[in-house]
Amino acid sequence: MARALALLPVFAAMPLLAACSDNSAAPQPVATDVPDEIAGASAPPLQLTEQVAGATPMAERVATLGLINKRNNETQDLDLRPGDSQRIGPVVVRLEACERTAPWEMPQETGAFVQVLVQNRGEEAFSRVFSGWLFKNSPSVNVVEHPIYDVWVKDCAMNFPGEE
Repeated sequence: MARALALLPVFAAMPLLAACSDNSAAPQPVATDVPDEIAGASAPPLQLTEQVAGATPMAERVATLGLINKRNNETQDLDLRPGDSQRIGPVVVRLEACERTAPWEMPQETGAFVQVLVQNRGEEAFSRVFSGWLFKNSPSVNVVEHPIYDVWVKDCAMNFPGEE
């Protein structure tokens, strides 16, 4: 009985190992254009209640987001401005806003309001799998819950008064 229990982790890992393959075939090209129905379906711009005088306006900020395909361990950085969308294969990532705390505020945090849409195999329509704020220093606060894709915030390029 004890020996059978000791082998349990080995048997549990077998399906995972069976899913791995040495598929050396070249990846197939995929369409990278954002479909018209998604590109035009942007949510209304977020209205911030307070704008710091001299800070970079929302439309001029650039967020750097990371995207990983957990199936093949491919990562890619996406540089998006608020309102922009980018399609990578069956995934569309849309940025609505990005923020970071002013240098004189503590704790320092960087965040972005992101929407992630995925096109499942055999389907023409995209389904929204995430819509919300992602935080660089607190990734566990809000998580993209998808078995294949993950998105996270790397940076929000913007300036405040007095910064170089």
